[in-house]
Amino acid sequence: MTQRSDLFDFKASALSDDDAWHRGQSDFGSTDDFDGDQLEREERAAMRRVAGLSTELEDVSEVEYRQLRLERVVLAGVWTEGSVEDADNSIRELAALAETAGSTVLAGLIQRRQKPDTATFLGSGKAIELRDIVIAEGADTVVCDGELSPSQRRALEDIVKVKVIDRTALILDIFAQHAKSREGKAQVELAQLQYLLPRLRGWGESMSRQAGGQAAGGQGMGSRGPGETKIELDRRRINTRIAKLKREIAAMKTTRDTKRHSRKANGVASVAIAGYTNAGKSSLLNRLTGAGVLVENQLFATLDPTVRKAETTDGRPYTLTDTVGFVRALPTQLIEAFRSTLEEVGDADLVLHIVDGSHPDPESQISAVRAVLAEVGGHQVREVIVVNKADAAMPEVLDRLRRQEKHLIVVSARTGEGLDELRDLIADELPRPDIAVTVLLPYDRGDLVNRLHREAEIVTSEHTEHGTLVEAKVNQTLVDELTEYAV
Repeated sequence: MTQRSDLFDFKASALSDDDAWHRGQSDFGSTDDFDGDQLEREERAAMRRVAGLSTELEDVSEVEYRQLRLERVVLAGVWTEGSVEDADNSIRELAALAETAGSTVLAGLIQRRQKPDTATFLGSGKAIELRDIVIAEGADTVVCDGELSPSQRRALEDIVKVKVIDRTALILDIFAQHAKSREGKAQVELAQLQYLLPRLRGWGESMSRQAGGQAAGGQGMGSRGPGETKIELDRRRINTRIAKLKREIAAMKTTRDTKRHSRKANGVASVAIAGYTNAGKSSLLNRLTGAGVLVENQLFATLDPTVRKAETTDGRPYTLTDTVGFVRALPTQLIEAFRSTLEEVGDADLVLHIVDGSHPDPESQISAVRAVLAEVGGHQVREVIVVNKADAAMPEVLDRLRRQEKHLIVVSARTGEGLDELRDLIADELPRPDIAVTVLLPYDRGDLVNRLHREAEIVTSEHTEHGTLVEAKVNQTLVDELTEYAV
């Protein structure tokens, strides 16, 4: 059967060979006119380059180049839904992740498809085109904007002939570079091992199993393998290590819970700072408390949570906790591994959701953060949207966010704009003591009088011959301690 060339221009079509064949059949007498949901021909055009992604160094000598050279990567994404701006934002975020991991980005490619190819992610034809681009650019790694199955990664590597990693592996690598504390390192290692376990691979005799007789399906002689294979040993060691890490993290969680419950018992309110990575959370923490936390203009600079003391404008103490940044499609392994850390958000009295006002699509960042917060119970906590980087934000973006979000405040950690209003907002939003008491405190219980001034709202205070008569609103913890002095 002769097939028309205009329907089977392989370079111009994003369809696989099988899909194209079936379309050819439908043009030659098929009784069923419906051939499933199809994209327009223009949208099925060959992968397009995304301009402005290359971070390759220029004008350096050959010796300098050898010294500075890290992994040279080409990015590949599949655009399945949304606008072309959404696809560009996604691939640019992947480029920022690759740079944070220490790579040199050479090119970014996007293919329009209804869904990623189940075999090679991009489709076999486009994978060959990607191989040609990798050769032309001199790349040694391909980073795919999505999570690849083990079979997809192997099949794509077999075609492009260089290392292929996915978005999840890239984020895990960044976390491994930035983890500093013992707990952070354990959480990252756990996530890495959980990701690696189903992706172990081996070849030849190393894949054979020890078996014989009935265990070999009745094959008997000649079917026995050399014993436990290397891949089985690796899998067993990884499972053993995962179990040990989970025990260690559980023990660290107990310590964290004890500290958190101690603060709760003392009536100290808590505020959690959450938000997209590189939105300026640590900068705000430093501005509000003088914490001196590391601030860098890169993704995931903060992995280890920082808790600092602060006071409201009316003198009530509270804690401010900086948490790990989130990102679109944050790997599930990381959410599970960092669950004990993220629970700081779920147990807070108030969440300051920091948003990068200078980002072209802050709404998608807000949705991504809320999706993660919902998994750790943070969606039940009162939330205030804090749009940071107001000095670099476009006015129309700020107006759009103000219309969409009810509880919103605009600040700039760099210039200090809006920080006084933010402090007032925190004071208004934190829970206040609400149990009215009247007590007569002996003069030798000055410690309780001091606590009332620090933790309660004093209505009246009068010195009498028997002690200090105080009317106040207190929390439940103080009620229990003041019972014997009640009037």
